[in-house]
Amino acid sequence: MTDLQTAPDTTLLHAPDGPDAAWWRTAVIYQIYPRSWADSNGDGLGDLPGISARLPYLRDLGVDAIWLSPFYTSPMNDAGYDVADYRDIDPIFGTLDDADTLLRTAHELGLKVLVDLVPNHSSSEHPWFKAALAAGPGSPERARYMFRDGLGAAGELPPNNWRSVFGGPGWTRVTEADGRPGQWYLHIFDVTQPDFDWTNPEVRSEFHEVLRFWLDRGVDGFRVDVAHGLVKEEGLPDWDAPMHLMDFDVEPTDEAPLDHNGSERRPPMWDQEGVHEIYRGWRQVMEEYSEPERILCAEAWVQPEERLARYLRADEMHQAFNFEFLDAGWSAEAWAKVIASSYAANDAVDAPTSWVLSNHDVVRHASRLGLAQDGLRPNGIGANDPQPDAELGLRRARAATTFMLALPGSSYIYQGEELGLPDSTDMPDEFRQDPTYLRTGHKVLGRDGCRVPMPWVKDAPSLGFGPSDRTWLPQPASYGSYAVDQQEGVEGSTLELYRSVLAARRELGLGGGGASALRGFGPGVVAIAVDGTAGRAVAVLNTGEAPVALPAGFGSVRIASGPLTDSGELPTDTTVWLA
Repeated sequence: MTDLQTAPDTTLLHAPDGPDAAWWRTAVIYQIYPRSWADSNGDGLGDLPGISARLPYLRDLGVDAIWLSPFYTSPMNDAGYDVADYRDIDPIFGTLDDADTLLRTAHELGLKVLVDLVPNHSSSEHPWFKAALAAGPGSPERARYMFRDGLGAAGELPPNNWRSVFGGPGWTRVTEADGRPGQWYLHIFDVTQPDFDWTNPEVRSEFHEVLRFWLDRGVDGFRVDVAHGLVKEEGLPDWDAPMHLMDFDVEPTDEAPLDHNGSERRPPMWDQEGVHEIYRGWRQVMEEYSEPERILCAEAWVQPEERLARYLRADEMHQAFNFEFLDAGWSAEAWAKVIASSYAANDAVDAPTSWVLSNHDVVRHASRLGLAQDGLRPNGIGANDPQPDAELGLRRARAATTFMLALPGSSYIYQGEELGLPDSTDMPDEFRQDPTYLRTGHKVLGRDGCRVPMPWVKDAPSLGFGPSDRTWLPQPASYGSYAVDQQEGVEGSTLELYRSVLAARRELGLGGGGASALRGFGPGVVAIAVDGTAGRAVAVLNTGEAPVALPAGFGSVRIASGPLTDSGELPTDTTVWLA
C-alpha cells in the first residue's frame, strides 16, 4: 500500500494523538433534544424516563456519549433555554431521581453524559430576577443582571440601540414598585431571558456551584450555550450592523480582520476578552473532578478559527463546535479549505477539532443540502418556501456524514440524522413555538422544523414517540418511512450506514489519527488520508458533476455512502472509505 504520509500528492494536516489521548479528543457525541426523543407517559413531550429507556439504541448505534439539551425548571418560552432553576428538573421532563437514573443507566451502557448549561441569561422567572425587580435601582439584586437607566429626558429611550437575536429590541423597560416607568434590562435573546452581568462576582460564584452540583451527580461535562456572549464591551456602545450570532459570508483579510458582521470592530456583545477569564475559572472547577475527566464544550459562533481556538487553550474549554464546517455548503473546495484551516488553528493550542453538521438550531443537513447552494442557510423552511430535493439532500447528507466521521477529532451527531430525517418543511404556522417566529412578526420561521419528535415505529401512535398519538410538534407524514423499525437490519439504510461507519471509525482508531490532504482528483473532490491508531483509511468525497475514478494503491472500498457506478467509479454526491 502506498505510504500516504510521504507520497508526493499528500500534505500533512494534523499529527496523530498520543496513545493515551483523553476520551473527549476522539468521542462521537449524540445530541438528544429531550422534548423530542421519547415520551414515556403519553403527554406528547419527551422526558427523562423516555430517554433512559431508549439508551440501548445509542449503545448499539456506536456513539461514545450523549449531550442533553436543557431539562431544567423553566417556563419554556425558549424550549428550556430560559432557566428558572439550574439545580432542578422541570416536571415535564421528570425529577432529579429520573436524572440520576438516566446517568446511572448511561454509564452502565458505557455512555458518557454531557448536559447543557445556559450562563448568558436566566429566565425572567428565576428567583434572582424576581428579586431584582422588587429591589429597585442600585440594589445588589439588580447588579446580577444588565440593568441600566434609559436615555432621553425621562429615561424613555433604551440605553443603546442593540437588537435581539430573535428579532425586536434588545432592551425592555420595567415598571418599578411605585408604578413609575423605570430602568431597562438587556436581553440579547427573548424578553423573558434577561442577561446576567458577568462582572458581578456573585454571578461567577453561583455558576461555579451549579457546575459542582451536576458534577457531584455524575455528569461528564457541559455544553455551554452562547459561550462567546457572556461579557459585553465596557460602556455598551451602539452597534449598527445586523444582529446575528455569526455570519459566514464575510472573509477576513490580513489587512483588515473582519468579524461576525463584516465590521473591523468586534461586535460589543460577542467574543469579548473577559470571557476567557471566566472559563479559566470554570476549568479549575472541572479539574477538581478528574476521574473520569470532565469537559466543557463551547457553543461559540466566533471567527476566524484562530479566535475560536483561543477558547480551547489548555486552561479553558476542551471542545468547541466547528460551525464554519457546518456552514461550508456543498463544495469540496470549501470543505478542503475549512478542514485545513481548522486543524491548523486547533493544533496550535493542542486541541481537537469538533466536527458537526446539524443540531437543534439549524435546518437539518438532509434538507439544507437539498437546497440550491447559492447563499446563506435559511433559518427554517416553510410550505411557501422553495422545497428541498429530498432525494438529493439525503444522498448528500449520507456522503457528508460518512466523510465527517473519518476526520480525526471529535464529532457531534444530532438526534434523528442517523435516520436521514429531513426538516419538517410543511408545518402549519399555528404550531410554531420558536420565539424567533414570534418576535419577527412571523417573518423568520425559526427552528421548530428541526425539533420534531423522533419516529421509532411506523405503525404505532406518534410513530412510537410515546404511548399516545400526542406530540408537541406535528410529525410530517413522511416521517413514518424514516422510522427506526423501517431501517434496522435493512442493508443500505441510513441507520445501518451510520452503524457501519461508527464501527469502522472505532475499529481503525480514526478519531485519534493523523490526517493528510490527498490531491490530484480534479475539481469537486476532497480526499483525506487518515492514519488511525489501529488502521488506515482514505475518505474520498465527490461533490462534482461527474463520476471520478478511485485511486489505486489505497485498498478496497470499506464504506460507501451510496452505490458506485457499474464501472466502479465514485458518483457525484458520494463518499467512500478505502482501507
